[in-house]
Amino acid sequence: MSYSSCPIDPLVMSPIDFRNTNMIWASVLVETLARCGLQTAIVCPGSRSTPLTISLANHPDIEAIPILDERSASFFALGVAQRTGRATVLVCTSGTAGANFFPAAIEAHESRVPLLILTADRPPELRQCSSGQAIEQVRLYGNYPNWQTELAVPQRDLHLLRYLRQTIVRAWHHCHAPSPGIVHLNCPFRDPLPPLPEPSATEALQPEAFAEFFDRVTPFPACETNFANSDLDAIDNAIARWRQVERGAIVAGVATSLEPARYAARVKRIANALGWPILAEGLSPVRNHVKDPSQSPVVCTYDLLLRHDTHRAALEPDCIIQIGALPTSKVLRAWLAECDPERWIVDPSDRNLDPLHGRTHRLYCTPAAIADRLPVEPSEPSVYRVAWMQRDRQTRAAIDDLMRASVENTSHPPIAPTIEPILSWLLPQILPRETPIFIANSMPVRDVEYFWPPNDRGIQLWFNRGANGIDGTLSSAIGIAHRNRPTVMLTGDLALLHDTNGFLQARSLVGSLTIVPIDNNGGGIFEMLPVAKFEPPFEEFFATPQSVDFEALCVAYGVEYRAIADPIDLRQQLAALPESGIRLLHVCTDRKHDASWRKRHLNALGAPPSGEIS
Repeated sequence: MSYSSCPIDPLVMSPIDFRNTNMIWASVLVETLARCGLQTAIVCPGSRSTPLTISLANHPDIEAIPILDERSASFFALGVAQRTGRATVLVCTSGTAGANFFPAAIEAHESRVPLLILTADRPPELRQCSSGQAIEQVRLYGNYPNWQTELAVPQRDLHLLRYLRQTIVRAWHHCHAPSPGIVHLNCPFRDPLPPLPEPSATEALQPEAFAEFFDRVTPFPACETNFANSDLDAIDNAIARWRQVERGAIVAGVATSLEPARYAARVKRIANALGWPILAEGLSPVRNHVKDPSQSPVVCTYDLLLRHDTHRAALEPDCIIQIGALPTSKVLRAWLAECDPERWIVDPSDRNLDPLHGRTHRLYCTPAAIADRLPVEPSEPSVYRVAWMQRDRQTRAAIDDLMRASVENTSHPPIAPTIEPILSWLLPQILPRETPIFIANSMPVRDVEYFWPPNDRGIQLWFNRGANGIDGTLSSAIGIAHRNRPTVMLTGDLALLHDTNGFLQARSLVGSLTIVPIDNNGGGIFEMLPVAKFEPPFEEFFATPQSVDFEALCVAYGVEYRAIADPIDLRQQLAALPESGIRLLHVCTDRKHDASWRKRHLNALGAPPSGEIS
């Protein structure tokens, strides 16, 4: 192993860089990370972080990516870590640079994504004395990190280098267990920061001392979680209880998985063994692994159905198995709070996933642990499951009829603007199999829940549903797309404009991203809220139209642009995705028209038909 940028420097002795004290320290830190399993580091420019930057940039087994904007960098790192299931390292200089990581740090904590943040800092003697670019960086991220500490100031001392090695190993482990999240290490450095030769460095530490220094540093495996303490007796007792329930349902909430097909299969095995329905959130892998929707226990239209008192009463459950976090739907949450059924939360983390504060039990395990305790052969579907499936099929048929009519009646030019829900209904039908797609917050994520149909195309959905913000949307999507198969992003115009600096990462992207922005010139979600009745100040302070020329924006960043005429045009553009680069397929809609359509149809779609099913 050698540092490719310094192949002939005798002071750079693999894996340690002996050119000066800071480089010894930084190269031990980076080599330890590489041995632990680090693959990708995102490095923001700055002076105080020079030793870390050079060590990461020169390491042959780590992909170091320079990104100018710290906020964009942190969300890009978040996307990479989501996709791989292993921690990405974030590096910045001292001062306010690290503060720009805060939104992504919060999202990583809430979404349980592993991130290791290294903030370079001035040494203690240059703090709180007006030395410049020095702020309070210790505990910069409050209580969000899984673990945080400040490293010692670099010294040429073998005992302290052992301390550094073990601290980095501990930090890496805490990124992934007991529940994935962020770890923050504040890293002070004294001058000289560049690798200026310091002859005394090799005199104090001989290369022979490092012959076996890293031998016991072993990779910590990428995983979805490592916290699980429910014993088999607890799982068996829960199963015995569930078998006694006549009106039980599984709520498959927001979830990502490194193995989505296996995840979906295990959830369905639990449902089939019990004879229960699955109310599957649009952001659950379950919806994208349904072979025969007419026979599947997967219910997708629960939000539309539960808007009606007839369905709410007829479908009231006795028991719910909640897998992961609750779905986005406020309607579903209100119904569960009203019914207050016995609820079992299945999740291997140590997080509280019960915002309803109901009658809940916890099983600290994965769905796989439960599925393995159940027979493969399905049970007879319960009467309760059949009632859900019949209602769901009727509502899905109504959605399909409405959407097909909207697509087929498209004229050139269109008589009326494209309605936004068409995109969430259409995408899983036209995207290539197993396409990764990043879903932005606000209305896109809700339309996916309402209208994304069950399918067997294995579409891989990604999202930032921890803190549910719109910040970092583009950068996260580029992180998901990096070294991935061709990827798509569905977003509103405001979420995209909030993170346009993410376009600066286009040159670092290995892969492709196709962005589908729904441009309604403002925040469409606010049109659905009571505040929309108050004008002024609604339009200026809530809808906040930006009136950006998206084509000119793409030209400025060197992004391919195409205006989409109608859903048929979109279908043609998405049938085959490019292998590299970023392109933007601009879909314009009318915010007022779309809000009016929703008010007419959302409640009507799930309305009980005549001759209601009992």
